[in-house]
Amino acid sequence: MKRIAPLVLAALLVVSLRLNAAERPNVLMIVVDDLNDWIGCLKGQPSALTPHIDRLAKRGTLFSNAHTQAPLCNPSRTSVLSGLRPSTTGVYGLAPGPRAVAMLKDWVMLPQHFERNGYFTASFGKVYHDGAITGAAQRAKEWTVWGPSPGEPLPPKKIVNTPSEMKVVDWGVHNVSEKEYADWKTADNAVAQIAAAPKDQPFFIAAGFRMPHLPCFATQKWFDLYPEDKLELPPVLLDDRKDVPDFAWYLHWKLPEPRLSWLEQNNQWRPLVRAYLASTSFMDSQVGRLLDGLKASGRDKHTIIVLWSDHGWHIGEKGISGKNTLWERSTHVPLIFAGPGVTAGAVCTQPAELLDIYPTLVATTGLPAREGLEGHSLVPQLRDAAAKRAWPAITTHNADNHTVRTERWRYIRYADASEELYDMANDRNEWTNLAGDVHYAAAKAELAKLVPAKSADPAPGSAHRTLVRDGTGWRWEGEPIKWEERVQ
Repeated sequence: MKRIAPLVLAALLVVSLRLNAAERPNVLMIVVDDLNDWIGCLKGQPSALTPHIDRLAKRGTLFSNAHTQAPLCNPSRTSVLSGLRPSTTGVYGLAPGPRAVAMLKDWVMLPQHFERNGYFTASFGKVYHDGAITGAAQRAKEWTVWGPSPGEPLPPKKIVNTPSEMKVVDWGVHNVSEKEYADWKTADNAVAQIAAAPKDQPFFIAAGFRMPHLPCFATQKWFDLYPEDKLELPPVLLDDRKDVPDFAWYLHWKLPEPRLSWLEQNNQWRPLVRAYLASTSFMDSQVGRLLDGLKASGRDKHTIIVLWSDHGWHIGEKGISGKNTLWERSTHVPLIFAGPGVTAGAVCTQPAELLDIYPTLVATTGLPAREGLEGHSLVPQLRDAAAKRAWPAITTHNADNHTVRTERWRYIRYADASEELYDMANDRNEWTNLAGDVHYAAAKAELAKLVPAKSADPAPGSAHRTLVRDGTGWRWEGEPIKWEERVQ
């Protein structure tokens, strides 16, 4: 019997994969940055106008109780694309990137699994965290095509004189051509790639939009959607921190995003709310362009679409703006699936995790299952939104700080063992911490059993938004935490 040369065998394998994959559905993954539940279909803000995300939700299943695994860009995106928890990988900060972590160096990431099973893959915009994957050679291993990830156009000087000198910590009307905005360019590139994608194999194309991440810029027409005199501010309780452990401050000790106290003192709370909504609506318009481009390609009926945000964003709640907390405003995110095999117009209230995206896409496309993933397929809920799930949603921010979210409860345990407990069915704003109330001791004990038993140490090279403890005490980004320097 003749032996087949290795190169011929490899070529035959590729052809076989393509033939087997030919009938598999395409995947369009839409990633949004810093988008909380201020979208029409989630009803997080009555004023929010997001018609295109809303029409996607009507086409498919909306997970109204979905949560990120980390309230920060890099660890969240690393978790989604690896299918592993931050408490497993030790990726808690804005650095290191996943390939710099020993256990992730050769880990098969989500797009790689699809490419290895016959898919054409491409990424545009911010999908991995900026700078997380460096070097052309490594990027070529992650996606078939690693497309442009443009930055935002910035005005000559900041519009708002914020406490942070960072140019991106800014908001307001920026009347350059909309075609100069990063999200317009990303939509353009992704639509062009959909049209040009190979016809003999399915595609996995990801588009990562930057808005409403700071800077919250948009042209005047988007601000006109939100007249300042009719704007509804988020509900905030004075002295909301009185029943919150002091340790909660440690998770967002010093951040570039301003505190609510600064926003109020400088008459910038309302302008920031307006800018966040305006930039969200602009981003939504680019989602619309992307969906229209998919339809124009003629491949929309054979494409699974998933839209998710990497984490939420505070705009005054708990006295802060930004993320980096274990409260609902930081963890709650949009998550929508649509396409073949997905029930249209459905809403699932069961807790879901962004960690579930990897196994769900594998299952819905018929790919071989991946061993070691820590999420769970959402296919039962895509068929029947009322189907029960056995797992809560867990979010982690730095080692040993976790929150558990079920349909009714949010339980938080910090690294110093302090706790919070909220009845989300009756206290959506998390204004009353029940952790010390004996009447809820049994519920708290059951939730505490769901907290990860162990957190990995921060990965070597961890930096930015990192909280660690050494022999002298707690350190935020390498500097000692001094309570008297707390910024409220």
